[in-house]
Amino acid sequence: MKFCSECNNTLYPKEDKEHKILLYGCRNCDHEEVADNNIVYRNKIHHSDSERTQGLQNVAADPTLPRTKSVRCAQCNHGEAVFYQGTAPGEEGMALFFVCCNPNCGNRWRD
Repeated sequence: MKFCSECNNTLYPKEDKEHKILLYGCRNCDHEEVADNNIVYRNKIHHSDSERTQGLQNVAADPTLPRTKSVRCAQCNHGEAVFYQGTAPGEEGMALFFVCCNPNCGNRWRD
């Protein structure tokens, strides 16, 4: 948040359409200054580890994900799994992830 150097009120982003630059202007005293970068607002969201894994807990019950019967779970030998493509933490490139559809298992593995 930026503040006016003249009256200490909040500066609001506005566009100089003639010069095509971003300005910050005061609505109280008409003071304007050129923005030092083009970021008006940044929202950083920090998730805890439990929040990150919460979305993946019920993957096997998701009807929008594709299923396959061509793999077997190494833990319970169930013959159906949900699969999706994603990135593994700390690795580059995409990987194929499988989740066992047995409600008592939920084993996860990658191809």
